Amino acid sequence: MADGGPVVHGYPHLETVRSAITAIYKRLSYDTVHTFSSSVTPVDVAFSDVDDLYLGVQRVARELVRHYRLPDARMIVSFREMRHAASVELAAGPEYFIELNDRFRTHRRDIGAALAHEIMHVYLHRLDLSLPGTRDNEILTDTAATYLGAGWLLLDAFREDAASSQKLGYLTPEEFGYVLAKRSLVFGEGPETWFTSPQAYSAYERGLEQARRDERQPPMTAAGWAGRRRYAKDRRYAQDHGARGLDPASPYTFSAAVDGDGASRRGGGLRVAFACPTCHQRIRVPVRGRVRARCALCRTVWECDT
Repeated sequence: MADGGPVVHGYPHLETVRSAITAIYKRLSYDTVHTFSSSVTPVDVAFSDVDDLYLGVQRVARELVRHYRLPDARMIVSFREMRHAASVELAAGPEYFIELNDRFRTHRRDIGAALAHEIMHVYLHRLDLSLPGTRDNEILTDTAATYLGAGWLLLDAFREDAASSQKLGYLTPEEFGYVLAKRSLVFGEGPETWFTSPQAYSAYERGLEQARRDERQPPMTAAGWAGRRRYAKDRRYAQDHGARGLDPASPYTFSAAVDGDGASRRGGGLRVAFACPTCHQRIRVPVRGRVRARCALCRTVWECDT
């Protein structure tokens, strides 16, 4: 929790975020992900200063338990002085103990954001889904909470001006915006009207721009002129010399087509592999002009010019 200190901006965790989205689709499946097509709405987690603190916290926690489809889980929430925003004890259940930073006693509008992250820890714990290392696992938690419809609360908790700043979660504001934009593009949601923080709205707009940029990488037909020209040059090089020597940072890679016994197919033939802009699973298709590529993981169909 950044509270008054500098807030990191940009996309320093972008590759981990993309790996987290892929992991979510692989573990949950397309069908389960699409049961989360509706986000938590502001009225679901509204918390007025005149509400009873403990009754209000339990109400918000129950709403998030319902949203994450954890009907047999009970959240016991308390407050104490601590460095981080919150913590949860991951036991066998059905009761889970969550501690919130004492500052939330008077900053109640952000309690939903803190609980969205901690209860997602419970959800992932039950799924036995994690990434290696504490840092990457926290990024997975933020990404999953956002992609499954509750993490917009974490982005809305971001506020920054000349005198102070506040941010919850491990992702940067722009990374939260990126994941939220990925979700919005899949489910057709428009979360712009939910934000109470103007800084959160700006971060979402920047994240949306980055998410749309993923859809304009070659070999997508939506790629711009410069990208298409670079792709054509790399394709010619791969056809003449093989994939060695191409820029390893390129969003696509080429490889020779192979027969069923694993041998390179006589007479050439080339395939191109690239990350699905929706779930970032690798898609591999023949190089033969206009094709429609369907991602086997998230079932999105992309128009490509290979």
